[in-house]
Amino acid sequence: MKRRALVFLALVLALGPVSLGGQEFPEGATRGRTDMTAPGPVVDIPFVDLQIRQPQGGQETAFSIQLLLLITILTLAPSILILTTCFLRLSIVLDFIKRALSLQQVPPTAVLNGIAFFMTLFIMWPTFQTIYENSFRPLSQGEIELSAAFSRAEGPLRMFMYGQMAGDTGAISLFMSMRNLPRPQTLADVPTYVLIPAYIIHELTVAFQIGILLYIPFIVIDMVVASVLMSMGMIMLPPAQISMPFKLMLFVLVDGWSLLTQQLFTSIVR
Repeated sequence: MKRRALVFLALVLALGPVSLGGQEFPEGATRGRTDMTAPGPVVDIPFVDLQIRQPQGGQETAFSIQLLLLITILTLAPSILILTTCFLRLSIVLDFIKRALSLQQVPPTAVLNGIAFFMTLFIMWPTFQTIYENSFRPLSQGEIELSAAFSRAEGPLRMFMYGQMAGDTGAISLFMSMRNLPRPQTLADVPTYVLIPAYIIHELTVAFQIGILLYIPFIVIDMVVASVLMSMGMIMLPPAQISMPFKLMLFVLVDGWSLLTQQLFTSIVR
């Protein structure tokens, strides 16, 4: 221990004095300093406070109920947009064509929903633009109140939904009779809570009709392939596995995606 202490003392004396202020360093060492730099700017973190208390009057109670309803509507907003636009018809028809081609994983459901979503934006863009010009922009500029903005936004969507049912008002009559309402003479006589479910039923009916028409040529191919396999004695061979390449070739040769997209657009935008 004494030898180690003597060796350590000799090293300290050989290095010479070192200042803690950063002014003197051992010979041959890199120049620098040991004092601390000035502190950087302080980041202000906002304080978020949420208070829950008893309402002071009927106005605050009404405001709380409105806020609760607004949060609920925002939660259901994707479903509302899906059911009040042409997305419902597009998504169902695209799923029908996938099943008619006997495809299980290709294209994925997420891809079909993406195609339906962007086609919905393409078809509904004039309606959305009208809503923005007449409702959202005046509301953001403080020209109209929230109730007026809601009425102006409701009008273009009602016109679009009623335009799709122009030739078939049976769903509207059905829901009007369920509510014991008088027979409507114009669109203004149809409440929105009646028009939306009637539009949904109409879109489901139209989508299934289109799906049936899409199934017919592919069913014929399945029947022909099954008959050929039966006549050749290949009973154990699944006909769907053999007919799928023929259905794909037919769909590609006739440019099926372009025809399907064009016909869907034509069925909505007349």
